[in-house]
Amino acid sequence: LTFPGSLFILPLILFFLRTIMPSDKQMPQYSEKYFDDTYEYRHVVLPPDMAKLLPKNRLLTEAEWRGLGVQQSRGWVHYAIHRPEPHIMLYRRTLNYGQAQA
Repeated sequence: LTFPGSLFILPLILFFLRTIMPSDKQMPQYSEKYFDDTYEYRHVVLPPDMAKLLPKNRLLTEAEWRGLGVQQSRGWVHYAIHRPEPHIMLYRRTLNYGQAQA
């Protein structure tokens, strides 16, 4: 299926998408999960523009970190602040969280 002028429209669409879509450097970076006997953990590295919005001396509620743009499944809790690198948010949830809710 082709449309007249489609070869000229595609580059414009791609340009438009690149200008409105955030780059990887503007998006949070999510770690793989890691575990101990009680919890599963992960950390999220915030880009500088997001990190500026973090409060200095308290943990964020789920509504607050979701409001910043962090996206995770249910059950994750911001449980600690790593003072040397406050732009790295530390999360945990109980092991088998989804199965415990069923």
